[in-house]
Amino acid sequence: MKTTRSISTLLIMTLSFCIFNACSKKAPEAEPVSIENMPWVIDRFDDIKVLRYEVPGFENLPLEQKKLIYYLSEAAKCGRDILFDQNFKYNLTIRRALEQVYTKYDGDRANAEFVAMEKYLKKVWFANGIHHHYSNDKFKPEFSRAWFEQMVAKYVEPQEGAIDNALLYDIIFNPELYAKRLDQTDGVDMVTNSACNYYEGVTMQEVEDFYTKMRDEDDPRPISYGLNSKLTKDKDGNIVEQVWKLGGMYSAAIQQIVYWLEKAAQVAAEPQKSIINTLINYYRTGDLREFDRYNVLWVGDNTSNVDFVNGFIEDYGDPLGRKASWESTVNFMDSLACRRTQILSANAQWFEDNAPIDPAFRKKEVKGVSAKVITVAMLGGDCYPATPIGINLPNADWIRKEYGSKSVTIDNITYAYDKAAQGNGFNEEFMLREEDRARIKQYGKLADDLHTDLHECLGHGSGQLAAGVKGGELKSYTSTLEEARADLFGLYYLGDPKLIEIGLIPSLDVAKAQYADYIMNGMMTQFSRIELGKNVEESHMRNRKLIAEWCYEKGKKDNVIEWVKQDGKSYIVVNDFDALRKLFGELLREVQRIKSKGDYEAGRKLVEDYAVKIDPEIHKEVLERYGKLGIEPYSGFVNPEYELVENNGEIVDVKLIYKSNYVEQMLGYSKEYSFLPSIN
Repeated sequence: MKTTRSISTLLIMTLSFCIFNACSKKAPEAEPVSIENMPWVIDRFDDIKVLRYEVPGFENLPLEQKKLIYYLSEAAKCGRDILFDQNFKYNLTIRRALEQVYTKYDGDRANAEFVAMEKYLKKVWFANGIHHHYSNDKFKPEFSRAWFEQMVAKYVEPQEGAIDNALLYDIIFNPELYAKRLDQTDGVDMVTNSACNYYEGVTMQEVEDFYTKMRDEDDPRPISYGLNSKLTKDKDGNIVEQVWKLGGMYSAAIQQIVYWLEKAAQVAAEPQKSIINTLINYYRTGDLREFDRYNVLWVGDNTSNVDFVNGFIEDYGDPLGRKASWESTVNFMDSLACRRTQILSANAQWFEDNAPIDPAFRKKEVKGVSAKVITVAMLGGDCYPATPIGINLPNADWIRKEYGSKSVTIDNITYAYDKAAQGNGFNEEFMLREEDRARIKQYGKLADDLHTDLHECLGHGSGQLAAGVKGGELKSYTSTLEEARADLFGLYYLGDPKLIEIGLIPSLDVAKAQYADYIMNGMMTQFSRIELGKNVEESHMRNRKLIAEWCYEKGKKDNVIEWVKQDGKSYIVVNDFDALRKLFGELLREVQRIKSKGDYEAGRKLVEDYAVKIDPEIHKEVLERYGKLGIEPYSGFVNPEYELVENNGEIVDVKLIYKSNYVEQMLGYSKEYSFLPSIN
């Protein structure tokens, strides 16, 4: 599971690259950029700002670890096309057409039509497709269809097997066609209403029936059926899975990923060598039992300094919460910052034993809690350009119970966010009380980091299912409720004196800083990222709204949280931090009960009642006030590059090169790392 901050290509390539050329490519010819002179924000467009992140400590790593990072980073970049295709069947066709127009265009680049198309293309790159990465709504082009038709006719070469131009134009310009990548509206057929490419020609009921038949109710180690496949129908009308593996769907990209993983295995030490080889075997076979074996090995490795995530991992993009998007990160430990997560890990049993939930749903023995602070070295797939700030894996409940979980907080990413946000006037505009602003200024970074640590290190790994509950019973509400459960765990314990006792916070003012910010975000400021009149769709945003709105309603008679009007502006303030913490505990107890018992109806009601609908007057006000600040509500990153340094054919070093141009990186990735046909 991932935590997101409330935040949050050159000339078109041939349709496939030969393995030799792709895998023997030269390092990009770029001069190192002085990091001291680089701005934190390197591009801005629409509702997005693109940042850079530093990789402190890389230069001091041993050569073998540098080489391992290089090979794993190459693997991380090779799955980019997979995510584009998973997000929408025609994304690659559209991206490649746009890129051809962009790179070949020989007219005035200040022309309003071209500028609008450039912004549209930047958004497509950022979202890995034509639908917004958070709202899931299709982008609205600000250039005309007539102009684009002329540009396509002039510049775009036919793509083998791709859709015809008429359909291409309809997809881009008809707002009703494939309107939402992910539609989780209660009462609709979420499968047929969603444009994501996990299902084709099947209904929601057919999907549920298909996987229900595969499920073994007596298996204590249930397989995550459907995690790595597209569900469709064959020519005879039979429902079949197209498995993502070598020789199956996405084979050309997976072949490249495997190539670089094999290179990584050659320089990795045990147990990491065996872990990587098990992942390779999973990619070769598509066997989900092999994926479980890989996860068990991976979660047990707490000694390797360099670590990674690579594969079909998170199911946020599937309306039924079953199929996983492709993602990758490469990282190494930040040994100094790991102190706080080590303390949390050492006290994991205490936190579990004292959790405000039904004792029947507490783990009697917390196993394998591994938590660390990391420096990310490469982002890929569904972690790029927008990235989580914390990760807790694996997701299978039975592995968590028997073997534990591995949690990370990504410190260099949170540091970059913090640096980029300094002095933007946000808190002054939306936070009424000076004492709240002062606490956030003093403790905000620590509060954010600790809440992420508690969420990832302990929250996701806490609790257990009741006998007979396998997981998955909450269906489309699974992700929202799981994120709420982990957030509530973190919020509740952030206000516990135990954190002072074990030396993680100087005072409970740290919790007050987080509580004031969290409620403000959940009930107000996160709406700046949603178009007026729309509902909340994204799981993390729903989670935050659910918690804030529920606590507001339940604490209303005691005025725990209050709406205040001042100078014509609305503010939400916390009046009783202790009472709010108790409410967090009460809601955590209920959400844990819902998960442990698989109570779908209670989970559905909780989400639909508190997490979806936005008050239109508050929404309008937030958008107006936020707009005046000139702050983009979403952020993402460009990656650094790594260049092999050779002497007489031997690798003697790996050089870190910081990139400062978003367009250059995106065009470069589309040229160097695009291996799939336009239609898969």
